[in-house]
Amino acid sequence: MIVRCGEVRMDYLNRSFLFDAVGLTEQIEPGDLVVVETDFGMDIGQLMREICEQEVEAEALPLMKLMRKINEDDSAKLAGANEKETRALEVSGEEIEKAKLGMKLVSARYTFDGTKVTLCYTAEGRVDFRELVKTLASRLRTRIELRQVGVRDEARLHGGIGPCGRPLCCATFLREFQSVSIKMAKEQGLPLNPTKISGICGRLFCCLKYEHDTYMEIKKKMPRMGEEVTIEGVKGRVIGLSIPKNSVEIETPDGGRSWAELPPLEFENRFQPCERKCGCGSPETNVRDAENAAFKDEPDDVSLHNAENAGRETVPEEENRPVPVPASEIPDGKER
Repeated sequence: MIVRCGEVRMDYLNRSFLFDAVGLTEQIEPGDLVVVETDFGMDIGQLMREICEQEVEAEALPLMKLMRKINEDDSAKLAGANEKETRALEVSGEEIEKAKLGMKLVSARYTFDGTKVTLCYTAEGRVDFRELVKTLASRLRTRIELRQVGVRDEARLHGGIGPCGRPLCCATFLREFQSVSIKMAKEQGLPLNPTKISGICGRLFCCLKYEHDTYMEIKKKMPRMGEEVTIEGVKGRVIGLSIPKNSVEIETPDGGRSWAELPPLEFENRFQPCERKCGCGSPETNVRDAENAAFKDEPDDVSLHNAENAGRETVPEEENRPVPVPASEIPDGKER
């Protein structure tokens, strides 16, 4: 079903949801903070893309309402919530220390109407916090939700600067974490030293996923390692590849080596303008939203009806933990 809606990211859930924007006349730009309606009361999130008409699965309907852009009163209310969140962290830390639970608090997040506080924490395994919830509820006088997150979520919630010198992807535009493996680094010719391809969270760089598909597509169009070729008058066997330079290293029969540039590769134009002419598919907007679509173009068509259960008791992911690479798997440096 086609519905006019907006995609809003709830930072403490690390997910984006679609909200019904039918009848909303206020001008709201991507990046603005907005007030939305949820099953748990009013809440605040960040608009990720321009509001437009898009296909929504029937199972996700009806969508919750996108109410408005935050105003001065809302901003003042947010400032008060920040003070309450600081106190919630202090109280929770005291109770966790008393109960001697192996938990490390990451953040506290009150809903906009102050009816519930979500406490995110990391732990080595599962923690029985039933008594802790009762104690915190009596001290904070509000509903309590404890959410276990992984180390990547911890980095996203705190933010920071990556080795590239830019703000962390997960704390800025990424809508969800994707699986990243050491194989991706190997196929892109990167050094397999875990300290050089891991982020501040200790997991492999999320950006290893960004260009992986392109590398694989280009690699299919290039000569294979060991293949006999003749390029620019040079005949020999391919012993090295440079995908960024679109060139190959050739070993001639007399033992000489030289690099030869391949003809420019042709690719299909993947730009798909919006058929509804709502502005979300214009070149200018696509440039601005390019980072938001780093992983996939389709929005996460999920309503916030089940947001409380979505991601509850999330077990820290292990698939992205860098592991020492056996020397036998490290390339000899010929393939670049």
